[in-house]
Amino acid sequence: MAAHLNQQSLFGETETVNPHAPLAARMRPRSLDECVGQQHLIGPDAPLRRAIQADNIPSCIFWGPPGSGKTSLARVIAQHTRSQFATLSAVSAGVRDLRQIIADAERSRRDAGLRTILFIDEIHRFNKAQQDAVLHAVEDGAVTLIGATTENPSFEVISPLLSRARVYTLQPLDHHDLRALLERALHDTERGLGASPVEIAPEALDALVSLAGGDARVALNALEFVVADAEGAIDLPAVEAATQRQLRHDKDGESHYDLISALIKSVRGSDPHAAVYWLARLLEAGEDPLFVARRIVILAAEDIGLADPNALSVAVAAQQAAHFIGLPEAKLPLAEATVYLALAPKSNSAMRAYSAAASAVQARGQLPVPLHLRNAVTGLMAAHGYGQGYQYAHDYDDAQPPDQTHLPDELADALFYEPTPRDQTGSAPP
Repeated sequence: MAAHLNQQSLFGETETVNPHAPLAARMRPRSLDECVGQQHLIGPDAPLRRAIQADNIPSCIFWGPPGSGKTSLARVIAQHTRSQFATLSAVSAGVRDLRQIIADAERSRRDAGLRTILFIDEIHRFNKAQQDAVLHAVEDGAVTLIGATTENPSFEVISPLLSRARVYTLQPLDHHDLRALLERALHDTERGLGASPVEIAPEALDALVSLAGGDARVALNALEFVVADAEGAIDLPAVEAATQRQLRHDKDGESHYDLISALIKSVRGSDPHAAVYWLARLLEAGEDPLFVARRIVILAAEDIGLADPNALSVAVAAQQAAHFIGLPEAKLPLAEATVYLALAPKSNSAMRAYSAAASAVQARGQLPVPLHLRNAVTGLMAAHGYGQGYQYAHDYDDAQPPDQTHLPDELADALFYEPTPRDQTGSAPP
């Protein structure tokens, strides 16, 4: 094998990749076709793929868990773009580094008409002053931003910058994608382990996939470690011994999703003992507490709903507390919310009401708003009947005008909300 391997760098130059670098670094995709997962973004005719192929990348934020391919996508964009490409890590870069790149970008635009794409890894670690500097450069057209973050951009990226960027959400890699990635590494003779063929049992490979939890970097690092540690063929006990963990064989590679599904269904089934157990399984395995918190908020609205409207407040408070204090203390508000939701009465009437209304929207299209519900903000609108005949609800004892409809005529008899006996809504409409 040659002493160094050639690969295009983020700056469009040729960088050397040491064959002794970690397997995860050597196996980074070099093209769109080498990328695994994220087919909703880079599959055939997907929006991000079209933008990359057209060299028309908008300012964007890649939001996804570790190992889902955020940096790899940035490297692929570097392969396809005709722009100058610069990169910063928010962990180590400061305002001075950022200002230097922006100054260079402005000079390149002015002198050579060359666009600059700026990739900022872990952009959530930039403070407000640093993000403001990026904002001004994006507004002025000096740079096109690509930011990568594992945190919810709604909380970690300032609103003005977020409003000027398109958020692309990356998902954890599934069993199929991770298995394909490991098999590619096993057979790649240039960058992977194919120069010294390794025999690995299918169940051992599945165990590595299960261990990775959707993270490509974890999967490749674990494979490299197991291969280095093993003597001869690699079976499941060899994987367990090398990783110093007992790995349950999961043929679907979906234990991450199985655990969160078990938590959701235990809360829905009003079983606080099972709910807090599955919560502990998730958090003790290293699950992102904010991922759990998001599911708890969804649960509060979907399954408790109007049977206990306070449940949503409890869930949101738990999410905010977990975000504010972090681990390990974040386990406490999440446990409190989980037990509260499990013990709460259940109603999915709001979810069913929305689903029914959404189905009507899809089936009937954009029906016009009745004239009496429209605001007559100009004389012309009033002359055309806007607002005419509207009955003000507070003029009636029950706040329900007896002869007034609030739906389009085509849906006048539709009933979308069907209350359950557990709904706490005061006087429900008939």
